[in-house]
Amino acid sequence: MILTTHPFDDDHLHEECALFGIYGHPDAAKLTVLGLHAQQHRGQEASGIVAFDEGQFNAYKAMGLVGDSFSSEAVMKRLVGHSAVGHNRYSTTGETVLRNVQPLFAEFAFGGMALAHNGNLTNNQLLRRRLQQRGSLFQSTTDTEVVVHLIATSLGETLVDRMVDALRQITGAYSFVALIDNALIGVRDPMGVRPLVLGRLGNAFVLASETCAFDIIGATFERDIEPGEMVVIDGDGVHSRRPFPAANSRFCIFEYIYFARPDSLVEGHSVYEARKRIGAELARETHVDADLVVPVPDSGVPAAIGYASEARVPFELGIIRNHYVGRTFIEPTDTIRNLGVKLKHNANRAQIAGKRVVLVDDSIVRGTTSKKIVEMVRAAGAREVHFRIASPPTTHSCFYGVDTPDQAKLLAHQYSVQGMAEYIGADSLAFLSIDGLYRAMGEAGRSQSPKYCDACFTGDYPIELTDVNAGQSQPQLLLAESQ
Repeated sequence: MILTTHPFDDDHLHEECALFGIYGHPDAAKLTVLGLHAQQHRGQEASGIVAFDEGQFNAYKAMGLVGDSFSSEAVMKRLVGHSAVGHNRYSTTGETVLRNVQPLFAEFAFGGMALAHNGNLTNNQLLRRRLQQRGSLFQSTTDTEVVVHLIATSLGETLVDRMVDALRQITGAYSFVALIDNALIGVRDPMGVRPLVLGRLGNAFVLASETCAFDIIGATFERDIEPGEMVVIDGDGVHSRRPFPAANSRFCIFEYIYFARPDSLVEGHSVYEARKRIGAELARETHVDADLVVPVPDSGVPAAIGYASEARVPFELGIIRNHYVGRTFIEPTDTIRNLGVKLKHNANRAQIAGKRVVLVDDSIVRGTTSKKIVEMVRAAGAREVHFRIASPPTTHSCFYGVDTPDQAKLLAHQYSVQGMAEYIGADSLAFLSIDGLYRAMGEAGRSQSPKYCDACFTGDYPIELTDVNAGQSQPQLLLAESQ
């Protein structure tokens, strides 16, 4: 059995991956560890770092959390170099084994490259079959390796040219960071679905998935890498290229709802402030008479603050979260699963007994955790329980780098809103409308040319789903692998 990050946390979409890269600093690997630690929320299965020093690439990868994997002095002594790239993994393609842990490294005839990826290639299987027919031998099941083979077989003059050639053959939602002999490279897909930001630390330049990674190392945020942009960072500074035709931006709106850390700045928006605005919009659309507003911690907190402020209802921490429930705390047998929510959350009985409670959470996926949260709050004496969700119903699977259940397993695909309310046992259930979500982000509503990727709510997939439409699925390695 492969456990999720928390064995009882199945009511959220799981994060994609975290990227970090730095060029031109003597403590590159140590700063990469810190940058990955700040972005641990984006992936907890495994981490890897590759550093470059005087013609030599030095790598270390391990399963588990950053702090556990890179706390050894012996490990850090191996990662010498003035430049480094790192990756936190939450798998969306490929099995959870060490051979799939990134950055992937390849020693080409024309130089070495370490490559790390956040996102998902939607024509991965098509390209993989073609490459295998031409003789490519794959060592992993991750879609990132497809890009490595495309680079290897390209006829471009330089490694950067070969990377551009490879990127022009793929479709999907992605950000990449790559380390080569004399440069650090960052690139976003033409629609900018997945995030990537540029920072500076003295004379060094930094790339990361989120700005919170800059804060921990004292770097300053310079700008977002723009959709469809490639930056090549070397001793002469930052060089920008535009290898793709222009396309309308469709940034993932779920970054604002759940994925990004609240203290990050994403596409010009404070995530924390965006979530408060989302909560305020939710209150305007769905409020009922209540005595207090309670967030489902931790992801529901900013939205609940915004909701309570707009509704003029007291905000209380009516549910307390235990932050020390680890990934392998205990084998989740059926008996233990029934206690699972209480291992992570406990009702604050003194605050909610006898009260009409509005529970605010960011989303409902399968609904199992939501059901147990409602039961727990009722058992603590709540007179009424009204569930409010700071996003529209999640009705479609994501194929752009977010691990989601099959569509048939999504609660909103199976039931009406009233049916969902009955399933989780709430007195009422309401979701933020799609137009309300856009209004919270400063738009008039969801227009005919939407600014964001919202496919999980609307089924409007902006990037072609080549493999899905062809009925292809990702093969899984059957061999377990230890570190």
